[in-house]
Amino acid sequence: MPLTSSTAPRGLALADLVGTLGGGLLTVAVAAPGPEIDDITLAEPGAGVYGQAGDLLLGVGVESPERAVELLGAAVTAGSGGVVLRRSTARRREVRAAARRVGMTLVELADHASWAHVVWLLRGVLDRAASGSAVRSDGPVHDELFALADACAALVDAPVTIEDTQSRVLAYSSRQDVADPVRVSTIVGRKVPDAVLASLRGRGVFRRLARSNEPFYVPADGALKPRLVIPVRAGNEWLGSIWAVVDGPPDTAVVRSLGQTASVVALHLLRLRSQADLARRVSADRLRTLLSGNLVEAETWLPPAPWRVVVLGLAPDGGAEHPGDTESQVDLWESAARRGAWRQPLVARLDGQVLALVREAPGDLTPGSWDWLRGIVEDVRTTTPGAAVSAGGVVDRAAALAQSRHDALEVQRLREAGRLTGPATTIEDAWAAVTTERAVSGIRLAPLLGPVGDLEAHDREHGSAYAATLAAWLDHPGDPKRAAERLHVHPNTLRYRMQRLGDVVDLDLDDPETRLALRLQLRALGH
Repeated sequence: MPLTSSTAPRGLALADLVGTLGGGLLTVAVAAPGPEIDDITLAEPGAGVYGQAGDLLLGVGVESPERAVELLGAAVTAGSGGVVLRRSTARRREVRAAARRVGMTLVELADHASWAHVVWLLRGVLDRAASGSAVRSDGPVHDELFALADACAALVDAPVTIEDTQSRVLAYSSRQDVADPVRVSTIVGRKVPDAVLASLRGRGVFRRLARSNEPFYVPADGALKPRLVIPVRAGNEWLGSIWAVVDGPPDTAVVRSLGQTASVVALHLLRLRSQADLARRVSADRLRTLLSGNLVEAETWLPPAPWRVVVLGLAPDGGAEHPGDTESQVDLWESAARRGAWRQPLVARLDGQVLALVREAPGDLTPGSWDWLRGIVEDVRTTTPGAAVSAGGVVDRAAALAQSRHDALEVQRLREAGRLTGPATTIEDAWAAVTTERAVSGIRLAPLLGPVGDLEAHDREHGSAYAATLAAWLDHPGDPKRAAERLHVHPNTLRYRMQRLGDVVDLDLDDPETRLALRLQLRALGH
């Protein structure tokens, strides 16, 4: 029985579709190549209904391994994009073996999950993808959360907020007449104040929230009025919480009713998360496509020009747990951007780098601008000292973004080589180092001309240091003391080496072009 959509479908990769709902509900058990998913079908083996090509086939009621194997075979014939089975069935050895044998992606559904709820969530994701509205994370689900907050407030006769696991306010009841100053601050800022979080954390509130399904009462603490807290969970996964400002412990019947409401809130939080994750994936895919040179429909979603492409970097010793893991870096930078009010950051992984697209307007500190990002980097560096960004040149045409990306990568390579420091550097800031590196890159590709090769050979054969001495002398002309300090030798030693250097090679150090060529060649050799 196909669950059709009234909108022309726009497919999603099955991994993206599963990822939007999180591992608490769906998990890919066996991965195989297949078409994008554009619809959902409830399998009806008795009636021979297996949907159409590109459908995600839901094995509702298919529990025995024999029927599961038959369903996988039928799915291949129908051209399905994947098959979803209960975890207890999907983890049977013969079922997984059959999925690998026929080349069909097998997805596990958590045993505690409701098929109806999963269909509702999947349909929401596919509908948003089909309508092209996936890059928006607000809308009906948020409205329904506010209605649920009002319903909870009516049950407990008190102001209510619904919050996620990061204590960000997702919805609040219209009634806030008896709220304390902390509650007002929470609603205005859409996040629980840090001082209050510290207090609640010290009292073990969040440990209990993360581990328990049961509502509990939090007594007053100074200006903080008593709270009734209801964990919101889907199976074993903690999704958020409901907070009510109360005068004292409520009746058991009220607590029970709020606990039942929490299961409805959990569905909405799952769908909200799936929408937000889908928006993130769509945005990242658009940016990757654009920076790879595909400009189709770019003008429909790009912010106003001009722009810069930026490499969001992290030094190996920057304090991150896995600095080389670009997925972790994407999470780090996206979280920081959202904390800074950039609702849908233009951030993506491409060729092993984490890239962002920001607007360029001097003095513009609104989220998503270059000057705003510089402030975000400073915030990130308070906990991750190695965080730094490298920006390409300013461009005002989408076709020129490839050049801005190339510029940003040049700046980042110089940063990684230790030639640039500081939290935020543009190619305009680093023009001299970039120009030198461009020249040096060409020198590295060709045979070395002139006397520098002879100096290197002499140093290798005799253990001397003429090449390094010449580089220091060229970098500090007329200042033998500073040049000697760089080499960790006495100035007289430097002078002696420079006198002896003329016996090794023939150099005209009075000629400016010769000095420039020597310095570029020495830089190419690492001096």
